Amino acid sequence: MLKYGIIGLGNLGEKIARNLIYKGFSVKIFDKDQKNINKLVKLGAINSKSISEVANEVDGLITCLPSPKISTEVMAGIDGAILYMKNGSTWIETSTTDINELKKVSEIAKEKGIKTIEAPVTGGVHRAEKGIITVLVGADKQTFYEHERAIKTFGGKIFYLGNLGSASVLKVITNMLAFANLIGAIEGLMLAKKAGLDLTTTYHAIQSSSGNSVEFETVAPVIFNGSFDTSFSLKLACKDLSLMTSLGDKFNIPMKFTKLIEEMFYEAKSKYGDEEWTPNIVKDVEKAAGENIRAPNFPDKMMDYEDVVEYIKKQLNK
Repeated sequence: MLKYGIIGLGNLGEKIARNLIYKGFSVKIFDKDQKNINKLVKLGAINSKSISEVANEVDGLITCLPSPKISTEVMAGIDGAILYMKNGSTWIETSTTDINELKKVSEIAKEKGIKTIEAPVTGGVHRAEKGIITVLVGADKQTFYEHERAIKTFGGKIFYLGNLGSASVLKVITNMLAFANLIGAIEGLMLAKKAGLDLTTTYHAIQSSSGNSVEFETVAPVIFNGSFDTSFSLKLACKDLSLMTSLGDKFNIPMKFTKLIEEMFYEAKSKYGDEEWTPNIVKDVEKAAGENIRAPNFPDKMMDYEDVVEYIKKQLNK
């Protein structure tokens, strides 16, 4: 069985590591936060004290990091992981990254005999925890096949899209659509609240309507609850929207709608902070409307719709 290393044990990286461990893979881990490491060591992960240590003697090195700049530095910086990876091994990038940075690092890796797979994930951390998150893959097909078994441990639906760079394009498209759905959900739910509709019934009705989306199903509950916990920060949202608008400029595509969304998220980030969760964007609407969008019995974490229904039933039966 192939051996893997993982750099970056945040909301997604930690869950990728768990699923690899559960399926019996040898997993070395590295993160700046020792608490993240300790939890996984108890499950059987191998603690690494440095980038060089986690990259040494693994067949695949998975990165799950918050920005293209950090990913580039970790892989190709002065003491980057590429220097320590063995010939024939593969870098597996699961972060949402910039195509130019991805290709630049992959070329440096190629010179050292190291292959690259881009495998950004999408669908929410609740699905990552279950090992059913969607994975978008861009790579040489044979390289993908070599690591497909490992990717399947943390991925549900896996889409092979073609050459390196293809998955990065689709990932920022999916994120932009999610942010658009979030803004639409907030404005629609506020209208329902001001019009005197019951928000719980409204939630179920929209979920059954043509206006539904995965973003609505999973994020509306944490807005109703007030936790806002999507495990996805305003800083990351702004980064992803900037990548989207940059691609629009590259391909000469008007991006009026995306740029409006980008402006709204940057404004929210400046008001509420880099690390606040994305639904904090609701606060501007709530302030202007003089109402909040809260409803009882909803979960404080993202869940698929069926799980939300079960959660509400349990709360009502207490």
